[in-house]
Amino acid sequence: MPVRSLRMGAFLCIVMVLNASHIRAQESDIPSRLTLEDAIRLAITRNPLLAAAKNEVQALEGDTVAVSKRPNPAVSLQAEDYPIRSNPGPFFSNQEITLRFDYEIERGGRRQLRTEAARQAVEAQRLAYQDRVRLMQLEVKRTFARAILAKSSMEASRSILEQAERMIELNRVRFKQGDISALELNRIEVEKLRFQDDVFQADLMLRNAKSSLLALLNAPDLSRDVDVSGMLPVSEQASETGLPPRAPLNELLRIALERRPDMASRLEEKKRADTETMLQRAIRSPNITVGGGYKRNVIDNSLVFGVTIPLKVFNRNEGEILRADAEQMRAANLMAAVRKEIELDVQQAFNAVEVNRQRVEYIRTQHMKKAEESSRVTLASYNLGGATLIDYIDAQRTYRDALRIYNQALFDERISLYELASSIGLGSE
Repeated sequence: MPVRSLRMGAFLCIVMVLNASHIRAQESDIPSRLTLEDAIRLAITRNPLLAAAKNEVQALEGDTVAVSKRPNPAVSLQAEDYPIRSNPGPFFSNQEITLRFDYEIERGGRRQLRTEAARQAVEAQRLAYQDRVRLMQLEVKRTFARAILAKSSMEASRSILEQAERMIELNRVRFKQGDISALELNRIEVEKLRFQDDVFQADLMLRNAKSSLLALLNAPDLSRDVDVSGMLPVSEQASETGLPPRAPLNELLRIALERRPDMASRLEEKKRADTETMLQRAIRSPNITVGGGYKRNVIDNSLVFGVTIPLKVFNRNEGEILRADAEQMRAANLMAAVRKEIELDVQQAFNAVEVNRQRVEYIRTQHMKKAEESSRVTLASYNLGGATLIDYIDAQRTYRDALRIYNQALFDERISLYELASSIGLGSE
């Protein structure tokens, strides 16, 4: 084998080893058991979309440095009247030489206005980044809660399935003893399919929720098995982090308008548009270029001075002023639109929290206890021969449906609380 091929193979092996080490290092950053706080922290530090948003801020910071600089001076060297003949004589003795230094003086405070507009653009982009962090946290919370819902559904489905399997084994013994018919045994075995299908559906939902969560964390392997630690019910006694305060709607609206980074970003955009308008009006005043230098005319030495003033006769920057005025009005309209959007977000989230709280309380007090008691009593009665197989199956179906609806209601309540917290600006720090 040629030496070049051996070197190439060794290089590829080294690259593969380093890449595998990098992937293992990334995987080790993600614990095998995730809490919501862990997931949010990892998403903020690892998500590539947030990293790209931070790069946008850095790019605008570079613009701030560029526009704050003064114009560069100019140095020119000019030689004239060098004779064209066979013997012109010494080079510096037979021509006119001018060495000149020129500098453009900006008027109307243009540099200060440019710098201020660029700074305001950076601040607006920084606030826009904080708003993306807020939305990313909300998406992580939704995905994490979806995984908790799937985990709870999986545990409940397996519990019901195990109970059905125990019932099937008991009925097989009864069938051998001649206490029940083959039809009755087949009926309970067929009913097992519903419970087994619930397990399959919950398993798929759990796997997909975990993969979605790992994607938000930018994990190299989306098939990695991680456990999520949390619960669906919202505790009334212990206050959880990341949930909104219990406050009237008007107070929540006030907090939202003060804390929402998208509102603050639009306000900075409005300020930048105002500054840009002043800058374009300042450009109507022409800059002045002053210069001076040294001039040698054959044997005479002298100094040169000059001033250049552009005549704003045909173009007084009318087009850019009109554009800046339109951008100023556009920024004001966008700020008003964002304000109304925030009010709608808070209102809808507040409505969802109120309705979902009533929904959870109603299901818990009016149906879950009855469904659990009916399932337990029917099972005991069936084992003693006081209830039919149809009664038992109906009670199990009712309990399964009630449990599914209750878990979904708990999930919806938690999501509505997360959305209300996000709508008032929590999670954007």
